[in-house]
Amino acid sequence: MIKGFRVLGWLEGISLLVLLFIAMPMKYVMGQPEMVRMVGQAHGMLFLLYVVMAVNLAISHDWKKMKLLMAVILSSVPFGTFFFEKKYL
Repeated sequence: MIKGFRVLGWLEGISLLVLLFIAMPMKYVMGQPEMVRMVGQAHGMLFLLYVVMAVNLAISHDWKKMKLLMAVILSSVPFGTFFFEKKYL
């Protein structure tokens, strides 16, 4: 279960970076909003899955509340999921 969470964290982190550094510039600089819709939807689903899986892991592995809080907060910061994996997993 932890391995799956790590993979999901990487996918969620990469999707956030793609959204911020590729899709958003394409929308606002090149006038092509299509990628924001696609990547944004994928990122949203991955984010929700990440949070749900973090809560499940917190319950099943008896995480402290701060560890769960850090997982959720860092999932919304660029490179945050990568940091969480290294420091807390």
